[in-house]
Amino acid sequence: MKKYNEATDTIIDWFHSKEWAPFEFQKSVWKAYLSGKSGLIHSATGSGKTYAAWLGAVIEGVHEQAVQNAKPVKPIKNIRKIKKANTLKVLWITPMRALANDILNNLCLPVTDLGLNWKVESRTGDTSIAKRAQQKKNIPDALITTPESLTLMIAQKDSPEYFKGLKCIIVDEWHELIASKRGVMTELALARMRILNPQAKVWGVSATIGNLDIALKALSGAHYDKKKNIIVEGVKDKKIIIDSIIPDKIDTFPWAGHLGIKLLPRVIEEVEKSKTTIVFTNTRSQTETWFKEILEKRPDWAGVLALHHSSLDKDTRTFVENDIRKGNLKCIVSTSSLDLGVDFSPVERVIQIGSPKGVARLMQRAGRSAHNPDGTSRVTCVPTNAFELIEVSAAREAVREKKIEARYPIEKPLDLLTQHLVTIAVGTGFRLEEMFEEVKTTYSYRNLEEKEFLWALDFVIRGGSTLNAYPEFKKVILQGDLYVVENRRIAQRHRMSIGTIVSDAAMVVKYVTGGYIGSVEENFIAKLKPGDKFIFGGRPLEFVKVKDMTAFVKRSVSYKGLIPTWDGGKMPLSSELCEAVRKKVTEAKNGIYSSSEMKALEPIFEFQEKLSSLPAYNELLIEHFQARDGHHVFFYPFEGRLVHEGLLALFAYRISKIKPLSFSLSSTDYGLELSSSDEIPFMEAIKNGLFSPENLYEDIIQSLNVFELAKRQFREIARVSGLIFQGYPGSKKTVRNIQASSSLFYDVFIKYDPENLLLYQANKEVMERQLEQSRLFKTIERIHKSKLIINEIERPSPFCFPILAENFRAKLTTEKFEDRVARMQVEYGTEE
Repeated sequence: MKKYNEATDTIIDWFHSKEWAPFEFQKSVWKAYLSGKSGLIHSATGSGKTYAAWLGAVIEGVHEQAVQNAKPVKPIKNIRKIKKANTLKVLWITPMRALANDILNNLCLPVTDLGLNWKVESRTGDTSIAKRAQQKKNIPDALITTPESLTLMIAQKDSPEYFKGLKCIIVDEWHELIASKRGVMTELALARMRILNPQAKVWGVSATIGNLDIALKALSGAHYDKKKNIIVEGVKDKKIIIDSIIPDKIDTFPWAGHLGIKLLPRVIEEVEKSKTTIVFTNTRSQTETWFKEILEKRPDWAGVLALHHSSLDKDTRTFVENDIRKGNLKCIVSTSSLDLGVDFSPVERVIQIGSPKGVARLMQRAGRSAHNPDGTSRVTCVPTNAFELIEVSAAREAVREKKIEARYPIEKPLDLLTQHLVTIAVGTGFRLEEMFEEVKTTYSYRNLEEKEFLWALDFVIRGGSTLNAYPEFKKVILQGDLYVVENRRIAQRHRMSIGTIVSDAAMVVKYVTGGYIGSVEENFIAKLKPGDKFIFGGRPLEFVKVKDMTAFVKRSVSYKGLIPTWDGGKMPLSSELCEAVRKKVTEAKNGIYSSSEMKALEPIFEFQEKLSSLPAYNELLIEHFQARDGHHVFFYPFEGRLVHEGLLALFAYRISKIKPLSFSLSSTDYGLELSSSDEIPFMEAIKNGLFSPENLYEDIIQSLNVFELAKRQFREIARVSGLIFQGYPGSKKTVRNIQASSSLFYDVFIKYDPENLLLYQANKEVMERQLEQSRLFKTIERIHKSKLIINEIERPSPFCFPILAENFRAKLTTEKFEDRVARMQVEYGTEE
């Protein structure tokens, strides 16, 4: 360690030259790195994590350069001078290629200032073919890349030579990757890097995550050692102000979706107070809507108001990001595309439209403002319905109590394993036992059984037991003791498919005159006729035609038109935020209103108590009433939309065993409703085990059309595992073709190969990802032990009104939704 003292002092002097002072946690990371340790850096957003991770390697480089420069140069006569080939020393993995340029600028700054003879570059999906070829000839000292691009590099035959000098791997935003298949892809890439460079150090960088121990183990894999793999805690208590815009008048009957835009004037007032503000939304549709509404109210902001989301053209997004850095923008309306990593110093305020849905997400977004260690981040929440004020108050308390969501790696996804086996076979090839042991060194595959590995191997060798007659599925062959891909066409197609993790049912949008705008989902375009108007990227457009999976448009003069919709818009509340909400409702039951948001909701809670009850933390409220359209039963577990959808199906199934009924089902994050034209025997069902944990898994399987859900989920699995090739550039398959192909494979496997492990994976992913099985089971156990409050009510209570409104939203009607809700409010009465 002493040999690095001089280089470390140089780094500290560099900090002082910038009028900065290194944090103790940064110096701790450098010390640990230089002593050969690996680990996880956990610190608040904007607190210096990047330089904590990066400068250990820089100190090492500064020291080595100083030693090299101190050596006397001995002249060599009669020998032609040969330029020594450079080696890659540091690999920086980022989850988003959009962050690569920003990271590149940050990493280059100390390298340039210190005169370190290092070349720092990036390689992502946006890097040109020519640039990639240049990087193979002139290897950079440090490379910023994504999990997909790294995997593509591993699929090259010369990858061992390329990575042989690697000393350090840094995984940025590890909390963002860990719980996804991209995180598993990263784990597999790290396992390969450790095989090539056993001494390479691996450091993760993370901001908001609740289970640091698991995060470190997932990063370290089988190499985890308490002494050699450490967690370094950085700035934990960065001040965050969480406040909200509270409506002047709150309806006694709140419902979803009406308050957001009504608060637009107040949002504009808040934006005016700051130099630069990011307005975050939860969906791309919401982003488009708010951009349009703000611009209509403030046309003078044209040019200083911008739009940013993942479906927009890369050049557009980059232009916006650069304008933010320069301080040229007053307001940016964005989705999660600006959540991560980017340092936008001019941003003073963050506004969150709607519920943040999770504690970590709110903290992450708040950190985009005052992006420096000493600054106070501020996020102002704008409710889109009255009850979201509870969530703001609950989230503030959860932040104060440091109750952050945990994130867990996906357990041994076999579709990704089959992809990885082909990746290594395309590259260097692999030996059976060595590959099995290498895969098992990852945390995700630590429990992989030999029979599962052999099944995956058989799948890539001959397509399993059902596809062995088709040559295109015979991808890997055995040459001696080495498994390789010999067919060049198969190798090319696989390299093109690497990183196919999610199914983006996207269609390119272009002007007929030329110019790429972005992409929207095919289902949205399919509903348009030539001449139809829609708003996308903040631009009024007129649909012209579709050709070769491209929607051609022209500019429209009118801002009146449809807003594109994207799947995944209804995120459920996290378990931590649900628990915090239940505590807030309990406080209201006890007459405690400890925040401005809860005080604003006091009339609603009092009206709820008058018509029905408020449930305490250990209670389950059930309401029922009869109306002209039939019988309604409401349950309020406060466990989030996905769990409630599972409970709906379960309750309907268990009740139908007592009395066959046709149900109408509806749910929100707070509760769920069963309605029927006939009387619902829910009391008898409760006595017969409606909330019983017994036979729970079997009843869920029976209650849901798991077959259809799994068939839909299998589409992603088919793409990742290589069953479906999306097509070459310029001749991409349509989403409809991909759906049909995956459905065909699913049906064939069900009929002829029911033991196929990809079918098992599809069922598992449906249960965990779509129904949150583990959380659903815990909810049933909690309800089973809870005290039941069963109230027959004469008219809808404030709690059940949003669920009724959601039910009406789902029904086809010629009546405008807002008008129908307003009529319901008059019908049921809002006065006590």
